[in-house]
Amino acid sequence: MNRRQILSAAALAPLFATSGFWAAAHAQGAATGKRHKLVIQVSDNDPAKWNLALNNARNVQDDLGAANVDMEIVAYGPGIGMLKMEAPVAARVSEAAKAGVKIIACENTMRAQKLTKDDMHASISYVTAGVTEIMKKQGEGWAYVRP
Repeated sequence: MNRRQILSAAALAPLFATSGFWAAAHAQGAATGKRHKLVIQVSDNDPAKWNLALNNARNVQDDLGAANVDMEIVAYGPGIGMLKMEAPVAARVSEAAKAGVKIIACENTMRAQKLTKDDMHASISYVTAGVTEIMKKQGEGWAYVRP
């Protein structure tokens, strides 16, 4: 670190040391009314991956406030299996849906796997193509995460 960087860091240290600075910065972000948008892809038939995606969703809501975030988890390919009624993560899918996370299944995958809506979790939504849904969301400026 050179002398200029040290002096700059020393000058800013009192601002960052106070919790009031962080609270004011966070309040200012909330006051702007900016909604955050996140789409999460799950294409693995793995309860651990699903739990990670559901943890990510909950953590984002906890950090930014559920009212400040639009969020979708889009499942396709092998990942669709975890959206069946009897899936190991079914209870967590219910919790996420109740918390405002939109859980979406790909109908193309369902047809390929010979699944019907009667096979699926009651609180999910459907799109024709999961990949297309993710592409559209990214085109609209949504952040993308694949755990």
